[in-house]
Amino acid sequence: MSASHNAATPPRDPLAFLESRRSVAFTDLGAPGPDPAQLDRLLAVAARTPDHALLVPWRFIVLEGEARGQASARLAAAYRLAHPDMEEARREKFAAIMGRLFTHAPVVVAVVSRPDRSTRIPVFEQELSAGAVCMNLLHAIHAQGFSGTWVTGWAATHPLALAVLGVEAGEQVAGLVHMGTARQMPGERPRPDMAALVRRWSPAGA
Repeated sequence: MSASHNAATPPRDPLAFLESRRSVAFTDLGAPGPDPAQLDRLLAVAARTPDHALLVPWRFIVLEGEARGQASARLAAAYRLAHPDMEEARREKFAAIMGRLFTHAPVVVAVVSRPDRSTRIPVFEQELSAGAVCMNLLHAIHAQGFSGTWVTGWAATHPLALAVLGVEAGEQVAGLVHMGTARQMPGERPRPDMAALVRRWSPAGA
């Protein structure tokens, strides 16, 4: 097991544990990743998300094992098909990136937003629920001692890429969550100036 994989229990201060979470680039993720039982638990935790009217306006597509390479190869072919007029060297450069996209991390989960437009619950609110699933999943990955990252990009937005993943009409990818063991942990990134972002309401300022 990689020395960077730390399955130790969270510190006694849960907030300090949450403060220690860092996204790791998917190209810096490797084995080991969660086993099937661990992944099932991760997804169950991710699903414990605010969901007005219990619509469950999201679902999961899991890429693991050999399916990662197969899906990546199909993404590369889709990229070439989508860019017939692009200069060949440039097209092949990005097609090659697509051809490896899902092969770095041991497991990739596509969180698919599928809002129910027939209900009174606003679509925007349902989409926020799918975003909350992604964030829950990242926290769960961290709590289990692994690392992860949440990305989108061409593979999560272009119709041909969505067809490769099996995303259906009326759905969109809220995030591609890559998970595994960090080959190296990144340093702390700059964080927002909270004093500039927080305003406490008062009648005088309303």
